[in-house]
Amino acid sequence: MADEEEEEWSGSESGDYTSEDEGTEDYRRGGYHAVRIGDTFKNGRYVVQSKLGWGHFSTVWLAWDTHFSRYVALKVQKSAQHYTEAAMDEITILQQIADGDKEDKKCVVKLLDHFNHLGANGQHVCMVFEYLGDNLLTLIKYSDYRGMPIHMVKEICFHVLVGLDYLHRELSIIHTDLKPENILLLSMIDPSKDPRKSGTPIILPNCKDKTVLDSLKSTNGDLSRNQKKKIRRKAKRAAQGCVDKEVSAEADVDPETSGAAESSSSEKTNVDSVEERPTSSGNANRLSDADGTKATDQASQGNRRGGRSTRRKPLASVDLKCKLVDFGNACWTFKQFTNDIQTGQYRCPEVILGSNYSTSADLWSFACICFELATGDVLFDPHSGDKSDRDEV
Repeated sequence: MADEEEEEWSGSESGDYTSEDEGTEDYRRGGYHAVRIGDTFKNGRYVVQSKLGWGHFSTVWLAWDTHFSRYVALKVQKSAQHYTEAAMDEITILQQIADGDKEDKKCVVKLLDHFNHLGANGQHVCMVFEYLGDNLLTLIKYSDYRGMPIHMVKEICFHVLVGLDYLHRELSIIHTDLKPENILLLSMIDPSKDPRKSGTPIILPNCKDKTVLDSLKSTNGDLSRNQKKKIRRKAKRAAQGCVDKEVSAEADVDPETSGAAESSSSEKTNVDSVEERPTSSGNANRLSDADGTKATDQASQGNRRGGRSTRRKPLASVDLKCKLVDFGNACWTFKQFTNDIQTGQYRCPEVILGSNYSTSADLWSFACICFELATGDVLFDPHSGDKSDRDEV
């Protein structure tokens, strides 16, 4: 991965990126692709439903796969050359992971598809992933940062270790950014927030989408005048229906639950009430991940879902199966891209000291996560910008 990407990653640690959305500055040549709800990708196959999150390299969207009638997570990378190169490195690793896990038993996210998309700001690499649920940070928030029962912690850790064993022993891959935000449950903690279970209507393709218009144009040449009139009338009704659908959808959106259903990371902002705010600054002011990906909604919902009893109730029945996600900074034991890895709270001593690292770096992060799941607090709480010498470390 290129040096420029690591600078971007380092910037995420400095607290420069704390807003709840990506802003408009990077919607330019070489930057983000402007995505709208109802837009289609790959010749109409994927229809955008809602925004899941954003990062310094990409935006992530909930999409409907029309070929297989399923929800997927669509990641749209920035278009500049170094972002494209980073995406291709990630795809290489993800394909290796998928090729060795045909039976889907290794507890690692599946790359389903990838392609290039040409937009106004350039050509963007797009990755399609299986759609998963809440991340472990959201689960920790549901416990009011008081920790979870040990039997639940053990079950989660079992799945994480299955994934790490597969990556380390069979593929020689190091994740390099393991943390609660990058471990996703297979489903949502609250089923009413899961589009697969809640009966949320599927959003149709954007009525002005170019691929739809092009398909109409290509067929019109072979039609009679009456057939063309019928198509125009149907198109007009469909357009009106699409507009009505968007308006009604906006009117029905709960202001607390609109936006993302899941993402590989969490908001950095903390909106707990004063009495429920965790005392640890490690929970209130997390360092963002390597890609800086932030959920637009779901991760922060855990902070404002009502009283403690309301939030704790779903924990008793939650499915604790989970998968490792976000391989944007992964590498191999024999081919490493940078020495500047891991998020601060989960960074191992050898990386802090600038020494060589290997798969044990992930195991250090894993141990930190075990403590956090059991207690609700981070084991180590480095403060952004601190310049500690080696003796202090």
